[in-house]
Amino acid sequence: MPYVVVSALSHPGLRRERNEDSLVIGPWILCAAVTANPQTLVFPLGTPLVVAVADGLGGQPGGDVASALVVRRIASIGPALSSEEAVRDALSACNRAVYEAAGGDEGNGPVTMGTTVAGVVVQPGSLLVFNVGDSRVFAAPRDGLRQVSVDDSPRLEPGQRTTFLVTQCLGGTSGYRAIHPHVSAASLSSGDRYLICTDGLTDPVTTDVLDEVMREHDDGMAVFELGKAAIAAGGPDNITLAVVRVADE
Repeated sequence: MPYVVVSALSHPGLRRERNEDSLVIGPWILCAAVTANPQTLVFPLGTPLVVAVADGLGGQPGGDVASALVVRRIASIGPALSSEEAVRDALSACNRAVYEAAGGDEGNGPVTMGTTVAGVVVQPGSLLVFNVGDSRVFAAPRDGLRQVSVDDSPRLEPGQRTTFLVTQCLGGTSGYRAIHPHVSAASLSSGDRYLICTDGLTDPVTTDVLDEVMREHDDGMAVFELGKAAIAAGGPDNITLAVVRVADE
C-alpha cells in the first residue's frame, strides 16, 4: 500500500524570545514548540493529508495566536480539502477567523495579528500546493530543488536576497482584507518529495545549500541537517520545516 512519510521540526532559533510558528500534519499540530530532533509520522495514502506551516508575523502582537488558530482549523477540515476550490475557501475562512479572533471591528484584541501559511494536500495521484505570504513549498526531485509556491513579497532590489516584508498574509491589518491564495495542482508519484518551510529556514540558508542537503539526505536526516544549517547561519528567526515523501510498501 502506498504511504506518506512526513518528518518535521520547529525551533525558535537563536534570536527570538518565543516561537510564533505552527505546524500541521494531518490531525497532528505543533504550536509554539521546540523540537530538538525531527518527528516522523507515517500515513496511508488515501484521504487528503494536509502538511503545512504557519509563520506568525513578528513585530506584531498575537502572531503565535494567529498561526496556531490557522493550523488548528486546517487540521479540523483537512480531509475535506480535495480540490483547489476547497483549499481556497478554507484559507479565506482562516483569514476571516484571524480577523475575528483579533477583535474584528470592535478593536478589542491585537488587531494587527497575522500569519503566513504554506503547505500541500497529498492524495492518491495528485498534490495541491498552496500558500499565502512568504513561507515556501519546494519540490525536491533528485535532479534539483524547485520552488512551487509563490512569494507574496516586494520585488527584491539588486543584490538583495531576502526581505522581511510581505504583501499578503492571513490577518495582519487593522481592518478586514480579502486574500487571494496561491493554489496549484500537480501529479504525484512514488518517490516524490516536498520541502515545506517558514522563512526562518530560507532567509539564512541559500537555495544551493537546501538543494545539497535534500540531495544527500532523506526524511528525518534531511530535516535535521536543514535545521542545523539555519542555526549555524545565525538562527535569526523561528525555524519550522517538514519533508514529505510518497513511497510504496
